[in-house]
Amino acid sequence: MKIVTEVFLDEVKLKVTDYRENVICDPISKKELHHIAIEFKVTSEEYHKVTTLLYEQNFNVKVPLTKLEFRGTIANYSTSITNLYKEDEVGIFKLELMEMR
Repeated sequence: MKIVTEVFLDEVKLKVTDYRENVICDPISKKELHHIAIEFKVTSEEYHKVTTLLYEQNFNVKVPLTKLEFRGTIANYSTSITNLYKEDEVGIFKLELMEMR
């Protein structure tokens, strides 16, 4: 398994510290859909940009190393800290993205 170090949501590059990828069968369409789970660090300086991006919910997802590309939506999201407005703070964001039908 290759170690993925970056994932793009639309044109925004995220430097990931953990990456998992699998395929899930949609129970309705029976289509195989990509699902990825990533972790990445967000500094207080990046906080506003990243959270504003995540409010969009749907993205063009690109994983250059594996050449995976799909239109995805947030399936799950969490963060280790809810207020990164304090200078020099760093939070860990966990994000799961599911390919849209």
